[in-house]
Amino acid sequence: MSPCILPVLPVVFLAGGTGGGETGRARPEGAAERRRTEDHPTPAGDGASAVLTAAASEAPVRTPRNRRPYAVVAGLVVSFAFFTLLGVTVISALGLPQDILRYIGLGLLVLIGLGLIFPPVERVLEKPFARIPQRQVNKEGSAFALGLGLGLLYVPCAGPVLAAITVAGARGEISADIVVLTLSFALGTAIPLLVFALAGRRVAERVAAFRRRARALRVIAGSLMIVLALGLAFDVTAAIQRSLPDYTSGVQKKIEDNETARQQLSGLYDDSNKELSRCQDGADELRSCGQAPPIEGINSWFNTPGDQPVNLKSLRGKVTLIDFWTYSCINCQRAVPHLQDWERAYKDAGLRIIGVHSPEFAFEKKRSNVISGAKKLGVTWPVALDNDLTTWDNYRNRFWPAKYLIDAQGTVRYFKFGEGQYDQTETMIRELLRQADPTVVLPKPTGRAMDDLTAGRTPETYLSNLRIRGYLGTPLKDSKPAVYRFPKEPLPLNKLSLDGTWTAGYERFTAGPEARLAFSYRAKNANLVLAGTGKVTVIVDGKVTKTINVSGSPTLHRLTDDDEPRTARLELRLDEGLEAYAFTFG
Repeated sequence: MSPCILPVLPVVFLAGGTGGGETGRARPEGAAERRRTEDHPTPAGDGASAVLTAAASEAPVRTPRNRRPYAVVAGLVVSFAFFTLLGVTVISALGLPQDILRYIGLGLLVLIGLGLIFPPVERVLEKPFARIPQRQVNKEGSAFALGLGLGLLYVPCAGPVLAAITVAGARGEISADIVVLTLSFALGTAIPLLVFALAGRRVAERVAAFRRRARALRVIAGSLMIVLALGLAFDVTAAIQRSLPDYTSGVQKKIEDNETARQQLSGLYDDSNKELSRCQDGADELRSCGQAPPIEGINSWFNTPGDQPVNLKSLRGKVTLIDFWTYSCINCQRAVPHLQDWERAYKDAGLRIIGVHSPEFAFEKKRSNVISGAKKLGVTWPVALDNDLTTWDNYRNRFWPAKYLIDAQGTVRYFKFGEGQYDQTETMIRELLRQADPTVVLPKPTGRAMDDLTAGRTPETYLSNLRIRGYLGTPLKDSKPAVYRFPKEPLPLNKLSLDGTWTAGYERFTAGPEARLAFSYRAKNANLVLAGTGKVTVIVDGKVTKTINVSGSPTLHRLTDDDEPRTARLELRLDEGLEAYAFTFG
C-alpha cells in the first residue's frame, strides 16, 4: 500500500472492468435482440455476444465470468518474479542492453492501450493465446500481457526483503529459499493491486453508467495506459511520488526490519565486517561500528576529476558520508535535498559525501541512465556504480537509501536506514566534524527537516510509538488499549506523558476513557492534528483556556497562541475515540 504502487492503481482499476460478460435472460431473435445490440453495443472481446446468440428461450443464460483482474495480476506476478531473479542473467547471456526490459514493458503498455482503443489491435494481441484450449482464456490474453508489462515497470518501495532478492538475482545465487521468498513477495505486493482490479470489475458490472458506456470506458482505460507509459518514460510519475510522504515506512520497518527478519536475512552475508552488525540503525549517540570497509568492485565513477575513483584512505582527517542509493528509488530521491543541504553547509568544514549507486534492477546498471538520473536530481558529489553489489555487501547493507558516517580515523560511527531522522543524522555530522577539528566554526543547522529542534522552540513531535520522542511515564503498549499514568515528578522541557486509557499505534494515539496528555513545551503556539468526533479541553499551567470541537478527518487545531515564546505545561483532556497524530510548535 506504499506510495510506490500509486501510478499503476488507476490502470489496474480500469483494466479490471474493461471486459467480461453479464448474467441475464436470452431474448428471442429479432427486434428485441437488435434493439439490445443497438442500445448497448458490445466491445470486441468482452464475451457478451454469447448472450445474444443463445437459444431463443426465457431460460437464464450465464456468460463467462470476467477474469481480467486475475489475468492482469497473474501477469504482473510472473514477470516481476521471473525478471527480478533472472533478468540480469538472461540479459547478460544474450548480450542485450541493460534497460531492454524497461523498453519492453513500456512498449507492451502502449500496445495494450492501443488495443483497448482500437479492437483490431486487441485481437492481434490475443492471437498468441487463441490456441490454448481453456474456455475464454484467449479473451483474457491481452489482460495477461498487460500484467506482464506492468511487472517489468513495477518498482515497489525497497526494503530489506527486496534487497535480499535483488542481491541474489544479481549474482545468480538462486536457491529454493530465494525463489519462495521472491514469489511470496510478488504475491504480497499483488494483493492490493488485485483488490483494485476486482473493485474495477464490480463497478463495471453493477453501475449502469459503466455498462452503457463500455466502449468509452475502454477508450479511457487505453488512453490512461498510454499516458502512464509516457509518464514512466519521462520520469513524471517519480516526481509525483517524491512529493508524497512515505506514510508506510513505520509499518515497513516494524515488519521487514524486526529482529526475526534480520536473523533470517543475515544468512545472505558472510562473517566479514561483522562489527557493523553490533551498531543500531538510527542510534541516538555515536558508537564505534568497526573500520569502514573499502569501496571496491566498482564498475565506474562519475562526478570526480577525470572520473577517477575515490579511495577512502585518502579522506582520513575528513568526515565521510556514504550514501547507498539508486536513482529510480523514490525513497532515495526524497533524501537527496537533505544531502544537498549538508554538502553546501559542511563541505568547507570537512564533510565529504560519496554516493554508492547499488542498482535494484537491470536498467539501473546502465551508466548513462544513472548519470542522467543523478543530473535530474541534482546529485553533484562523487558517485560509484556498484553494479555487482560488492560494496553493498561489504557494508552488510539492507536498505535503499542508507547513510553511513565515517569519522576522521576511518571508523564507522553511525548509520541510518531508510528515510527520516534527518535532524538526528545532521547532529551526528556536526559532532563528528567537531571531533575531527575542535576549532571548526559550523554554520547553523540546515533546518530542512521539520523535526529539527530550532532555537527557542519545541520540535515537532509525532504521536507514533515508532517515532515518538521525549516520552516519559508508563511504557507504551503496541497498538493495544492500556492504562497510563503521569509521572509523579514535574515534566522536563520538551517531554510528554499520558494518563488514562490510550491506544498507542504506529500512526496515531487514540483516546480511551479519561484520556489525558501532558506536554511541557516552549513556543509561541502549540498545534495538534486531531481526527474523530468529540471535544478537547485545553489546560495551560493549570488553567482551562479553551475547548475545541473536533469533527471529521485529520485537521490541524491551534491549542495555544501567544505573542511571545513561553515555557508552559500543556494538558489536554480528550473525549473517547478522538485520534491525535502530531504536535507542531511555532
